[in-house]
Formats: sequence, structure tokens, C-alpha cells
Amino acid sequence: MSDVKSYFDKNNHRLSEKDVMEYVLQRFQDVKHSKKIKNMIAFHTSNKYMIMAHDQAELKILGNIVASYKKRSFSDILTDYESHLTLAMSKTPTIKTNTNVIMHIFGYFLKYLNQNEKELFLSRLEKFRDGKITLGKILLEMSPVAYRFDRTYLASQTYFLLYSDIDPKAIFQPMNIKEYE
Repeated sequence: MSDVKSYFDKNNHRLSEKDVMEYVLQRFQDVKHSKKIKNMIAFHTSNKYMIMAHDQAELKILGNIVASYKKRSFSDILTDYESHLTLAMSKTPTIKTNTNVIMHIFGYFLKYLNQNEKELFLSRLEKFRDGKITLGKILLEMSPVAYRFDRTYLASQTYFLLYSDIDPKAIFQPMNIKEYE
């Protein structure tokens, strides 16, 4: 994912949906050139929430394609996967689809949070839905929580890498609640 930095630098730390799509499809080209199913599985795993934000139905199809690797040739899998990935990524995420992804991610932490933390999260989510905070801001707040509860699987998702606001100090400073209200 080191190529992410060049995309951020190119766009002054903001990525367009076109940049996101281009980045994901370029990473898929790396999988194709590797000719290894383990790289296909890793690609699918790390892009799960990104694809979900674009098209949840296509995510399910893509998962089934990857799961069929023992029954089909790798070249057939690549062809089908690329077709459905391109279709999925061509759809623009909405507030509704991003909210769905955020709720899926929130599910990883739900049982570990106290009532105040849950209410704070739901308040942030409502502000996102109302356009008062950005997707990047809510993801930036969620990223340290992934580490707090040892869910580094989430932190490595391209969804976090491509949509979070860049703020290298945020993880190392306590969250100022008043700043977000």
C-alpha cells in the first residue's frame, strides 16, 4: 500500500472517487501479474469494505468468485473477478452505503464499548449522515479504535487508507471531544 502516498501527494491529501477506483484497479493488476491465488485472496480481503461501499451485491459475487478457486482455473477466476470488480468500483459510494460499511466496522467493537462510547459513536455517525463531519473524519476517529481492540485487520483495509483524512498527530493525541461537536 505504499503507493497510496503518491496518490495523496498528487491530490494534496484528498482523493477523488476516480483516484480510488484507479488505485484499486491498479492493485488488482498486481494480483494478475503475480498469478497467485494467495495474492487474490489477500487483495479481496483488504478491499472488502472498499468494495462494499461501492456495491454490496457485487462484493458478494466477488467473494463467491474467490471462494471457487479450487473448482476453476485461476485465469477464469481473474477474468470474472476483474469484470465484477470494475462494475462494482464504477458505482459511486453514497452516504447510505458508507454508513452501512461504518456500521459493519462498528460491529467489530460493539461488545467492547461502554454505553457512553456507543452513544458518542452513534452521534458521530449521525453527524456524518447530516453532512456535519466528513467520512474521512469519522474514519480517522475509528482507526485508533481498531488498534485499541487489536483489530489491525480493519486498519489495513483500503477503505481506511483511501478515505481517512490524513492527520499524523491524531493517533498520538487524545481526542478533543469539543472539537467535533
